[in-house]
Amino acid sequence: MDREALADFLRTRREQLQPADVGLAAGPRRRAPGLRREEVAQLALMSTDYYTRLEQQRGPQPSTQMLASLARALRLTADERDYLYRMAGHAVPDRLSSSGHVAPALRRVFDRLSDTPALVISNLGETLVQNALAAALLGDNVGATGWDRYEPYRWFVHPGTERRRYPENDHSRHSRAQVAGLRAAIGVMGPQSRAGELVAELIQRSAEFRELWDRQEVAQRFADHKVLIHPEVGAIEVDCQVLFTEDRAQALLVLTPEPRSEDEDKIRLLGVLGTQQFARNADSR
Repeated sequence: MDREALADFLRTRREQLQPADVGLAAGPRRRAPGLRREEVAQLALMSTDYYTRLEQQRGPQPSTQMLASLARALRLTADERDYLYRMAGHAVPDRLSSSGHVAPALRRVFDRLSDTPALVISNLGETLVQNALAAALLGDNVGATGWDRYEPYRWFVHPGTERRRYPENDHSRHSRAQVAGLRAAIGVMGPQSRAGELVAELIQRSAEFRELWDRQEVAQRFADHKVLIHPEVGAIEVDCQVLFTEDRAQALLVLTPEPRSEDEDKIRLLGVLGTQQFARNADSR
C-alpha cells in the first residue's frame, strides 16, 4: 500500500469534482475547491473520520469493498479505479467480470434523473445504483448479497417475490428475456466467469431455466414498454429507454410514463409515498 500516493490521488480527485457532478446542491460559503471530505464520505457510505485518515496517510488498508465505494463516489473511470486499487495494495478487478463500479458516463446522466424511475444494471442483472422512485417501483435491490444480487437468480429461484411486480401474462416473455440476456453475457465473459457460475447455479435450481436455456436464444433485450405493479398504487405503464456503455457491460434504464396520464400521476404518488415511508422509518428509530 502506497499511503502517500493513495492520499494524493484521493485528495486531487475530490478537489476536481463539483457538487453538481455528483447530484449535490452547491450551497453557500463553499471556500474549498471541489467536494468536502464529508461529502465524499457520505457518497461512499463511510465515516468522515475514516475517509479523512486516508487522505492524511493515517488510515488502515481499505478493503476492496471500500475501494469500490470510493471509486463510485469519486466517479472514477476504469483506469482511475485500477490505479486506486494498486495504490491501496490490492489486485485490480477483472474488467470483463461483472463489477459494481458504475461507468462515469452513465453515472453523470443518472445523477440528473430524480423525477422519473432510473437505475443502472450490469449485464448480469445486478442493480448497481437506483434512485428513490426506481426503488419504490421495483424494490430496493442495491443491497442484495450473494446470488440474490442477480435478477435472473431472483426471477427463477424466488418467483413468488420477484414476479409479483409484473403482470402474470408477461411472466413467460420476461423469463425468455432473462435467459437470452444471460446467454449474451456468458458469450462475452466466458464460461469460467461469474456469468458461467450463475448459469450453473440456475441449471441446478430451476427446471424452468433449464428448459429455456436449451433454446439457445441470445439477446440483450429490454422491452420498450412495460407494465409494472406496485402494491399500493396498482399497475403503472412506462416506456423503457436504455443507454449502454460502449462495451454493453452496463445499462442505464429510464422508465417514463406518458405525459399527463394517470400513470404519470401514479409515479408522482410514488414519490410522496416514498417520502412518507422515510419519515415513518425516522420516527420509529
